[in-house]
Amino acid sequence: MTAQENDETVRAIYEAFGRGDVDAILEECTDDVDWSTDAANEVAPWHGVKHGHAELPSFFEGIAQSGSVDEFTPLSFAANDNDEVMVFIRFAFTSNATGKSASMHLHHYWRLRDGKVAYYRGSEHTALVAETIAP
Repeated sequence: MTAQENDETVRAIYEAFGRGDVDAILEECTDDVDWSTDAANEVAPWHGVKHGHAELPSFFEGIAQSGSVDEFTPLSFAANDNDEVMVFIRFAFTSNATGKSASMHLHHYWRLRDGKVAYYRGSEHTALVAETIAP
């Protein structure tokens, strides 16, 4: 696939996330997708590696159960002809458990295979996440 096609796939995933459409996200992933937030701890329910279509929905369920997403704004996309896409995002959320809010930048790395996401890693400010969601 071309860099542009891979960029469009990732953009479609972000649009589906905005709609809360996990099924549309799964359609853009390989059956054996390897998906994880790189985190120093697993305090948030979306942390940890998710393998395949059976486990991936728990990533999005964990976010939804933890609170509301107040902002999710992709700021910059970079794609190459090695089937990689990198995205820089502004993210803000409010915790259901504490009522606290946090905002941060996220870094997403995507590797695609045959036009579908095979590998995803996201980074976030894990200490701020822990401070915001822990009662």
